[in-house]
Amino acid sequence: MKRVLVTGSSRGIGKAIALRLAEDGFAVVTHAVKNKDAAMEVAKECASISGQPLQEPLVFDLADREKTQTLLEADMEANGVFFGVVANAGIAADAPVPILEGDAWDSVIDTDLTGLYNVLKPVVMPMVSERIRGRIVALSSVSGVVGNRGQVNYSAAKAGIIGAVKALAVELVRHKITVNAVAPGVIETDMVSELPVEEVKKAIPMRRFGKPEEVAGVVAFLFREEAAYVTRQVISVNGGLC
Repeated sequence: MKRVLVTGSSRGIGKAIALRLAEDGFAVVTHAVKNKDAAMEVAKECASISGQPLQEPLVFDLADREKTQTLLEADMEANGVFFGVVANAGIAADAPVPILEGDAWDSVIDTDLTGLYNVLKPVVMPMVSERIRGRIVALSSVSGVVGNRGQVNYSAAKAGIIGAVKALAVELVRHKITVNAVAPGVIETDMVSELPVEEVKKAIPMRRFGKPEEVAGVVAFLFREEAAYVTRQVISVNGGLC
């Protein structure tokens, strides 16, 4: 049984990724910051699809390093080491720099970037020790690739994820663990519900928003055996936006 943790999988892109990996037979462990009920519904759906045992959702704030480590270590002790991790969970708090509050900077960096470290630190060494030729995929963003007005904090965090992925990929390559980033553009989720839709679409060559399932398909490919030679890469899913 290959267990995969998908953070932020109670809705949106994370949910689509969890369901897609379940289709490929992985035992998916869902995660939410607060909404355990939603994460449990996704977990049940994943178990039904994959035929694997139902995995109890994990509920923790990625910015809380101690709790994150404690829960992940307890889960691995009870259920086994992870084959892979999809670091999807993140937040945004947009504002131009002149009015960007310190709390908004800190919360985005702490959750989106430091949260990546907090999740990976407890799980990587067990993967190495158990000689698991696993997969790590971190969700960056088009904002982390080219930057975006009003998102200096978010762009910084997502660009930092790319740097972390590239460095970690080199560290883990001899253990045959691949590490990649997927950088979505504008995807149909709650996070874009307040955007001026028609104006934003004009900036996208494909003239539409992406679907969560389109991001999930790329992540699923990176988990396949055929992708064993793909590491240290940033794959954009953005309709030609950059």
